[in-house]
Amino acid sequence: QRGFAIVMAVVGGVSFLTGIAFISMGAIPVIGFFGLDALAFYFAFRMSFRQQREETRIVVTGKELRLTHKGANGSEKSATVPSAFARIELDEPLNANSWLRVEYGQTAYVIGRFLTLPERKSLARATRAALQNAKRERHIAKK
Repeated sequence: QRGFAIVMAVVGGVSFLTGIAFISMGAIPVIGFFGLDALAFYFAFRMSFRQQREETRIVVTGKELRLTHKGANGSEKSATVPSAFARIELDEPLNANSWLRVEYGQTAYVIGRFLTLPERKSLARATRAALQNAKRERHIAKK
C-alpha cells in the first residue's frame, strides 16, 4: 500500500506539473487529459491488485488430493480427488498454452493459470513429489 501511494503521488505530481506547464502555454484542456491518465493508472493498478488475490490451495494426503480455488472476486470452488488415482500433467515443451492439470479418470482440473511458466513447472514437480510421498504413506500404513 505504501509503495502504491508513492507511485500514485509521483504520477499525480508529474501530471499536475505538466498540466500547469501546458496551462501556462495556453492549452487549458490538456490538464483534464493528464487527470484522466492519472485516473487510468489508478484503476489499472487496482485491477491488478484485485487479480493478485487469486489463489489455489492444494492439500495432498494419503487418501485424497484436495483443490480449493479462491477467485479474485472472492468466489470459492473446491474439488477432491483420490490421491491414488490423481495424475499431474503439464504440457511440454512449455509455452503460453501449457496448462498444469490435475487429472483423474476423464476429469481434469486446470490449476495455476495465474502462474508464470517456471512457477507452473515448479508446482508440477512439487505436487508430483507430494503424490509420491502420499503413495509411500499408504504402502507403509498397509504393512
